[in-house]
Amino acid sequence: MSEIVVEINNLVKRYNELIALDNFSLKIKQGEVFGLLGPNGSGKTTTINCMLSLLSYDKGDIKIFGEKMSPAKRNLKAKIGVVSQNVAVFDELTVYENIDYFCGLYIKDKKLRKKYVEEAIDFVDLGDFKKFYPKKLSGGLLRRLNIACGIAHKPELIVFDEPTVAVDPQSRNKILEGIEELNKNGATIIYTSHYMEEVEQLCNHILIMDKGRKVAEGTSDELKRMIKNTESVVVNVRHLKEDSIENIKKLHHVYDVKYMNNILTIKCSGGKHNITHVAEYFKNTNLDYDRIYSELPTLNDVFLEITGKELRDKE
Repeated sequence: MSEIVVEINNLVKRYNELIALDNFSLKIKQGEVFGLLGPNGSGKTTTINCMLSLLSYDKGDIKIFGEKMSPAKRNLKAKIGVVSQNVAVFDELTVYENIDYFCGLYIKDKKLRKKYVEEAIDFVDLGDFKKFYPKKLSGGLLRRLNIACGIAHKPELIVFDEPTVAVDPQSRNKILEGIEELNKNGATIIYTSHYMEEVEQLCNHILIMDKGRKVAEGTSDELKRMIKNTESVVVNVRHLKEDSIENIKKLHHVYDVKYMNNILTIKCSGGKHNITHVAEYFKNTNLDYDRIYSELPTLNDVFLEITGKELRDKE
């Protein structure tokens, strides 16, 4: 059985009358890339801050590597790396000096620290920028520096909070490849992101939370099987009349139909030949269409059905 790296039981956090976390629980196993997802205001950041002992809580229990977490547990904090959404580096320090500073919080041996800093610089491919100050770096390079500062001390548990926000595609790919490599080298990862394709690519276990509670948990495929939508048939068709839309709604396995801007979206629950049935309807009624295709449900569909919100919805 895999070791439990993070265990949170019945966590409650209140801000006056607001309940930010409502008896929230989770378990993260060693070696997992654990996706923690939810709409804005769902409690993700509060959960992470409580887990790191950056925030007190009203009730519950948090264990990291089998030990109860507290602000004084320096031995546990040394095993954790944090890459925050907001880049947290010192403007007055160079790339090398920033990484050396953060690594030095936990690695006191100068020779070992120098080795770790050099390895972190190589890992994020910042070798040509060692003497640069943060203000001289692009957004993508800043993100890489942020990651190097968070992982230089070789943590066993790494929290990535929206690490690819506002970066160019090349830097984004570099960051994702780096996270995969860290995991292959043994690190357990907690990952939050608004980009669902990243979550599907990286995470082997996902928890969706909303209003401070766990609402669904499982692999990407398991989550998709929890929702009503099993397939969407999309048809590019012009001038579709209302009576035709009503007839399509009566097709087997169809439970929702929307027609907007010449795009007909037909949501199905169950069935293996839904696109064939829709195409046959158009053929039998002599209706012309430009294109027809099928879409399987995405994690965003899961989000929308479970929470009633798109993942990118603002508060």
